[in-house]
Parts: sequence; structure tokens; C-alpha cells
Amino acid sequence: MSPQARGHLAMLMFSALVAGSFSLGAMAANEIPPTALNALRFLIAAVVIGAVALATTGLPRSAWQAPWRYLVLGGLFAAYFVLMFEGLKTATPISTAAVFTLTPLMSAGFGYVLLQQITTRRMALALSIAALGALWVIFRADWAAFLRFRLGQGELYYFIGCIAHALYTPLIRKLNRGEPAVVFTFGMLIAGMVLLTVYGWGDIRATDWTALPGIVWITVFYLAIFASAATFVLLQFASLNLPSAKVMAYTYLVPTWVICWEIALGHGGPTGLVLVGVALTVAALLLLLRNEHPT
Repeated sequence: MSPQARGHLAMLMFSALVAGSFSLGAMAANEIPPTALNALRFLIAAVVIGAVALATTGLPRSAWQAPWRYLVLGGLFAAYFVLMFEGLKTATPISTAAVFTLTPLMSAGFGYVLLQQITTRRMALALSIAALGALWVIFRADWAAFLRFRLGQGELYYFIGCIAHALYTPLIRKLNRGEPAVVFTFGMLIAGMVLLTVYGWGDIRATDWTALPGIVWITVFYLAIFASAATFVLLQFASLNLPSAKVMAYTYLVPTWVICWEIALGHGGPTGLVLVGVALTVAALLLLLRNEHPT
């Protein structure tokens, strides 16, 4: 399997794991301050990734050159997660998911500015088809719901977070100096945890950790291990082998995976018409799987 093919597989796994954070996060968003939740999840994820790094590649001194790189990346991803949970407090799942579909296009723009990565006509077509399919899935084939869409405060918070997410992806390749993905991820997690702890210290101290409902702890550990530690490595690996636009295009699969999560959690499934959107996202990804250039 080529490095590019492994990058696509990594992003397929990434999209499925990220979808779980939406379903579980929506159930816990109003139970704990976003900064407190994410500081803990970054801490747990850092412990897990640090242990993996020590057991595999080690943590060489050379990886800690220019530590400002980790602060930049950790700050961006911490901002994305905090703003995501702030948005989920007031925004509906439908409108939040609609905002999320803007991320690949923004990432393609940042990829061009930072790395001179060109979005070809075929890639632009794939992004457009995927966007249409994602919106079809998000609004459950109900165009009346789409026409009622309004950008509120929650959606605005999350949109700013998505800008940070889109910028993070090309910056991984630009700032990486040959460090293994697991080591680079560990540095970013430590930096993100420090920034979140400093910024959210008041919320952390004010949180009654012993009185939190079970869904919060389930969400925290899922976010830390699967939606943080695992997805950070997958994203960084894919970003080193695929153009930013292709990496972020997989976010269009997230609404489809969310439907699967919602069914598994007993929250109901989609109508038959929604499957049209699923087919469109799959068709777009098949276009992206075709190799146009080596990176």
C-alpha cells in the first residue's frame, strides 16, 4: 500500500472517530465548561501518546527544537475544541454540522497560501460534490430545513473554531521538521494542555469533578483516547502524505458517520432519501482517491 493510500485510510478512520465526538459531545456540552473538559482530555491524550512514543520511536532531543511550533499547533486545536463545545451549547446539531462542511474549502485556501498546494479542477469538482452530499445528509433531504438555516451565536463560535482547524492541517506539514507523527502529536498535546490550563484555570477550579454525570466521563475518555490521541496521529500522518484539501475533504463523511452513531445510540436513523447524500459523498471520495500528484 502506497503512502498516499495509507493517508486516505487514516482519514477514513479519522472521520469515523471524529463523528463520535459530535454525538457524545452534544450529550455532555452543558454539563461541564468547555475549557475544563478539554484540558482534561488533552492531559489524558498526552499521557497515552507519550507512552506510545516512548515505546516506539522515543522522544529525541531534536524533537524539542523550536518549541513555539507546538504552541502554535496546540493553540489552534485547543481553540477548535473549546469553540466547538461553546457552539454546541446553543447551536442545533444541523446548523453546526453545516458550518463544519466549510472546513475543507478553507483548508484548501490555507494550503495554497502556506504550501502553494493547487486545487485541481477534478479536486474542486470532488469537493463540490462532497459538499452537496454532506448538506443533503445534514438536512436529512429536507430543503425546507436548509432554507430556515440561520447563523446564530453558537454557529459563529464554531465557525471561528473551524477556521483554526482548517489552518492547523497545512501548518502540520509546514512546521514539521522530520519528527515522527506520534512525537509531533505529543508535543502539540502538551502545549495545548498547558495553554488550556492557563486559560481555563478558573473553570477547572470551579468544576465539581465528583458530581459530574457519567456521560461526561464517558465523553472525556472517548475524546481523549479516540477523538484526540488517535485522530491527532491519523491527521498528522495523512497531512504528511496528502494535500491539505484531500485531507480535509474527509470531513464530508462525518455527517454520514454521525448518522451511524445516532442509530447506535438509539436516537433514530435517516429516511431513504438521505442515502442519496451518502452516495454523493462516496462518489466524491472516489474522485479524490485517484492520484494526480505525489503529495
